[in-house]
Amino acid sequence: MTQHLAAPTAPTSAAASGNERTGWWRDAVIYQVYPRSFADGNGDGMGDLEGVRRRLPYLRDLGVDAVWLSPFYASPQADAGYDVADYRAIDPMFGTLLDADALIRDAHDLGLRIIVDLVPNHSSDQHEWFKRALKEGPGSALRERYHFRPGKGDDGELPPNDWESIFGGPAWTRTTNPDGTPGDWYLHLFAPEQPDFNWEHPAVADEFRSILRFWLDMGVDGFRIDVAHGLVKAEGLPDLGSHDQLKLLGNDVMPFFDQDGVHEIYRSWRRILDEYPGERIGVAEAWTPTVERTANYVRPDELHQAFNFQYLGTEWDAAALREVIDVSLAAMRPVGAPATWVLSNHDVTRHATRFANPPGLGTQIRTPGDRELGLRRARAATLLMLALPGSAYVYQGEELGLPDVTDLPDEARQDPSFFRAEGQDGFRDGCRVPIPWTAAGPSHGFGTGGSWLPQPAGWGELSVETQSGDPGSTLELYRSALAVRRDHPGLGAGTDVAWLDAPRGVVAFAREGFVCTVNTTGAAIRIPAPGRVLLASGEVAYDEGDFDLPADTTVWWTV
Repeated sequence: MTQHLAAPTAPTSAAASGNERTGWWRDAVIYQVYPRSFADGNGDGMGDLEGVRRRLPYLRDLGVDAVWLSPFYASPQADAGYDVADYRAIDPMFGTLLDADALIRDAHDLGLRIIVDLVPNHSSDQHEWFKRALKEGPGSALRERYHFRPGKGDDGELPPNDWESIFGGPAWTRTTNPDGTPGDWYLHLFAPEQPDFNWEHPAVADEFRSILRFWLDMGVDGFRIDVAHGLVKAEGLPDLGSHDQLKLLGNDVMPFFDQDGVHEIYRSWRRILDEYPGERIGVAEAWTPTVERTANYVRPDELHQAFNFQYLGTEWDAAALREVIDVSLAAMRPVGAPATWVLSNHDVTRHATRFANPPGLGTQIRTPGDRELGLRRARAATLLMLALPGSAYVYQGEELGLPDVTDLPDEARQDPSFFRAEGQDGFRDGCRVPIPWTAAGPSHGFGTGGSWLPQPAGWGELSVETQSGDPGSTLELYRSALAVRRDHPGLGAGTDVAWLDAPRGVVAFAREGFVCTVNTTGAAIRIPAPGRVLLASGEVAYDEGDFDLPADTTVWWTV
């Protein structure tokens, strides 16, 4: 049984109806659109805002509450738009400000909210401030808006400290003075084309408050804040004293990440968000050592949500899942913020592929694994995620059960860290391959001009067209799950779950009039049937009394 009888209905939106829905973000299902890979409106092989706009009815019918758009700003695209040259302009590959305005208006008319990406940790090296800082040379006032420092060594030939880039190599690049002589170094925690802002400088804070207002005035409903943990650096930029620093991330507070000074920035942003009607929100992408430190970003006077990366990285194991759920809910209760749940995004291997591989390989995996097993676990993991209290994020294409494309040819890859000797694995392109809309066609309905990353053979079998109306498909499972989640009084917002006794390998919990049972093992397990089946991630059959919960399967019950 994989189909719920109730048909999905359009979600309510304050932006669309004019009626305030207090705390809409506490139980929202937010769909991440990676614009270059979602839909191509002009046939140039690259997704764009017009393509997204045309597909908004699909998202409305899927049953999500809001759409988060990854960066579409003017950019040289050194890191797929996360290197911003102009925060108030649309990159021509994606369209124009008029296209953005039309998209926002159409989304609101359909009852969808729009959340845009904001990149405040760094700009592009083609940002006007940085270009002028280089052109004007040492002593330029604009250099104070970034982290320019003299190098170490007799001739300044060594970086100012030992920090390493997330993308590999030193986090510093040396400049050349206007007269051709070697100059100071500048900090970039990511690619050299992404110089870090100096948030101690008041002009930086002023600029981003202005940027927030620009987009809020355009009508956006919130911001996803990229590298929210990175804006403030430790005073004096001290050495870390170790190499392979990427391996330390997430284990401790770093001198360049999760510094306490970031919180005053977000308090000032919250005041701006609260000035606007409709409950505009801020969402932190904050990689922190613990969920408790993540909770600092969502205190009542700061942001509204923070991504739960600890949950995303949890293996398919009942004990581990129960622990991270408990820790996540406990961390959010004191600050009054909703827990968030996410399984995939544009930076990690899709969970249908992660769960297809043996545990312990992390969130960037290069092997396809057991496709059938991965899909079965992914479907089960989705129903578990959507049953938990709080807000959930869905990455484009996961509702189709898409795997990561692990066999892209090297010449097709565009992830900047792929071309560097160290740092991230550089295989993020695999989750960014344009999604299939139709069973046939030059790019399976993505657009008329092919696709910027090659789509694999068999992609059409996973398309929206192929899966629509098939009660056993992953797409229809998502549609049904989101409809049940919206209608059932025991689902959505909340702060806790009631754990139920269950055999080893089974996660079982209750909410108001609702029970979720999850078998994370490879064999069926007999449990008492707690009520009537609402929805299941796989085929189930039961009589009154005991029930065989199939391997790697989640079942929702009404009680």
